[in-house]
Amino acid sequence: MIRIPALIIGYFFGCFQTAYLVGEAKEKIDIREYGSGNLGATNALRVLGLKYGAITFLGDFTKALLAVLIVRFLFKDPMAGFYAGVGAIIGHNWPVFLNFKGGKGIASTLGVAMAINPIIGLILIVVMASIIFAFRYVSLGSIIMVSLFPILMYIFKPGQWEYFALSLAIAVFAIYRHRANIKRLLTKTESKIGFNKQEKTK
Repeated sequence: MIRIPALIIGYFFGCFQTAYLVGEAKEKIDIREYGSGNLGATNALRVLGLKYGAITFLGDFTKALLAVLIVRFLFKDPMAGFYAGVGAIIGHNWPVFLNFKGGKGIASTLGVAMAINPIIGLILIVVMASIIFAFRYVSLGSIIMVSLFPILMYIFKPGQWEYFALSLAIAVFAIYRHRANIKRLLTKTESKIGFNKQEKTK
């Protein structure tokens, strides 16, 4: 019975939208009207520059990590914490306070992974960063990272099928959110990441 309250609490953690707040504070803009329109670190990087992209990533990472840790402490149940993490990702992707238009949940997924198992979290961060550094496609690094998440969960928590099922659900969420990126990767029209602030275009 604690799964649903944990999910709901996590959802409202996820609704804290770092990119939106940074855009309003930095340049008085709704970042959803610029770049890709996503409320995530990659769009913040492209629209606002490296510094604010990093702040956005850290904020989205931290809110999910805290959701897991706080709910796990409140309910004295590690699985409740994981459900809160799933809720945080859902809240990030579909925030009720911003007309359900959010991000893709990648930084938040890493925050959840780090809270559940720091070794898994570190592996995912290294894999994702390596792919982005090598190929300069954030979407490719993100897709491979989330696809690896349930595999690592299966390896590190053998026989604990609820952990595997939730990590698989997270991967499915992320891949679904990246469906347009996947099409562009296949047609070689996906944009590579840069690290300088670009001119904002609606």
